[in-house]
Amino acid sequence: MAELPLIPATVVGSHGKAGWWYAAVKAWEAGEFGPADLEEMFDDAADTAIRDMERAGLDIITDGEVRRLDGYVDSYYAIIKGIQALPVKRKAGPWGYDQQTRYEAVGRIETPPGGLGIVKEFEYLKAHTTRRTKATCAGPLTFGSRIHPGKMYKGVVDVAERFAEVINEELKGLVTAGADFIQIDEPARGNVSGEEMARLFNLATEGVKAKLGFHVCFGNRFGRSRFNRTYRPYFPGLLTARADQFVLEFASRELSELDLWGQYGDGRELGAGVIDVKGFHPETPEDVAERIRRVLKVSKPEKLYVNPDCGFGWSPRYMCNQKILALAAGAALVRKELGG
Repeated sequence: MAELPLIPATVVGSHGKAGWWYAAVKAWEAGEFGPADLEEMFDDAADTAIRDMERAGLDIITDGEVRRLDGYVDSYYAIIKGIQALPVKRKAGPWGYDQQTRYEAVGRIETPPGGLGIVKEFEYLKAHTTRRTKATCAGPLTFGSRIHPGKMYKGVVDVAERFAEVINEELKGLVTAGADFIQIDEPARGNVSGEEMARLFNLATEGVKAKLGFHVCFGNRFGRSRFNRTYRPYFPGLLTARADQFVLEFASRELSELDLWGQYGDGRELGAGVIDVKGFHPETPEDVAERIRRVLKVSKPEKLYVNPDCGFGWSPRYMCNQKILALAAGAALVRKELGG
């Protein structure tokens, strides 16, 4: 496998899905597809995402998270035991995060035999590309954010601690399957400190022998953020996480808070968001290169990876492909300038 170049270009996780993906899901929901039909579609979707990323010239790829049927964590809630759906209070009008299904813990949170299925996703990816790969998994706060503790748990942190145990088993399974780079995704939810986020990250990754990325997300469902978009309250506590790389959103915020990384980065590895996944504007390679040049004022090139701000799961596939082409080409421009 080829060595990574200077300033590798990668993705946060999800890829834009083709129109036929949505048509197949509707057919599944209507009873017109069986399990074998759905699995065949997922394989085709993973093949498509892998091919798109390879053609774009990305250095590290994922499977596009195309098997996650109903959003980033929603498909997992359908298989997790010990939780019960709560009524959705607002159903009419414009979509908002208050229309997501929430749950209550009614027993000990458990996963089915075989875990969450992320190991299976990674095994397929590994078998269908010669590129470097990254496995992705929601973090304990992400999983616990929509589960009311009920009478089983004391509070949201207790729910997250239980998910840290669940995730830890999944991550160790990924390592056994050959994953050498694993990213955990967590929300910048505001009511949990950077120190607590780091503590939960460390619980979830205890004993996991792989390069670990920590993506801190402001939310991106339908291209809408969920939380106040500032990292300032989480620093420097967040940096007590046992993470090899911090994956942070900059492009959609006009590269604000780069100074924060300049102040606290201290030689750590940064996965800088230089593509705005919340906007339809198609960045050019030069747009991306200019953003990278600005990031290099606070990060050494050998400690810098570049990626979109977040996943492309809520983006049309054609737009996603435009943006990852620009990402790879922009990184190549800067690499050439640096002689890398």
